[in-house]
Amino acid sequence: MIPRHLPPMEARHEYLLHLADNALVLGHRNSEWCGHGPELEQDIALTNLSLDLLGQARLLYQHAANGIGEGATEDTLAFLRDASDYRNLILLELPRGDWGLTILRQYLFSEFSLLQYQALQGSTDTQLAAIAAKAIPEVTYHRRWARDWVVRLGDGTEESHTRMESALATLQPHLGELFSPADFERTVTERGIGIDPSTLRSEWTLRVRQTLDEADLAVDLSSLATPSNHTGMDGKLGRHTEDLVRLLAEMQTLQRTYPGNEW
Repeated sequence: MIPRHLPPMEARHEYLLHLADNALVLGHRNSEWCGHGPELEQDIALTNLSLDLLGQARLLYQHAANGIGEGATEDTLAFLRDASDYRNLILLELPRGDWGLTILRQYLFSEFSLLQYQALQGSTDTQLAAIAAKAIPEVTYHRRWARDWVVRLGDGTEESHTRMESALATLQPHLGELFSPADFERTVTERGIGIDPSTLRSEWTLRVRQTLDEADLAVDLSSLATPSNHTGMDGKLGRHTEDLVRLLAEMQTLQRTYPGNEW
């Protein structure tokens, strides 16, 4: 069994964990809506999105575990690491909020994730390239589904519009981290394994601007996704909010209470 705190890792392993942690944490946040969605059809849709994200996380954890060794498995990487070992974005660990915040976060991340996976199809890591190719149809649907809801709510009633503006204000300070490369991202980019996320900023901003305009959500995008708009937290370096600590306490409780069990 790997230790709860991982030793220093190769950049490739850290990068794979970053991708996996993003998918797992967002999938868990979205799963909190199961049984609580505004209508049955959308409840089921969001639950299916969560399952897609979990599937992506599993493939990435398995790939990372094969490289890390030392008894690492997808389960130990998901359930036996502390918050400081997680490399997910702060954006994804924030509490689920209302339906508008959940939808807007899913949309903003899906636009980024789609661009990221499309670029990763060219990775020199052939297994990662295959995982990316498999994820693209799923993320394409995530983006379309969430985008439709963003437009529907933003250009809907006065209350739904106000809630979407509030959601955007909550999420905006954390968007800069999407495009601020950590050292491990720079290293894997140099090796042809990963990509520099800053190269995705321009296209992401263009796509998001089109959606927010259609949703009648006025926002200055000139600094929306720049590093200067980034908060003092840095999920890529393991500096997380207490929200992730609480999320992991809930998600990991069975595995930590009954170590070694398989469900």
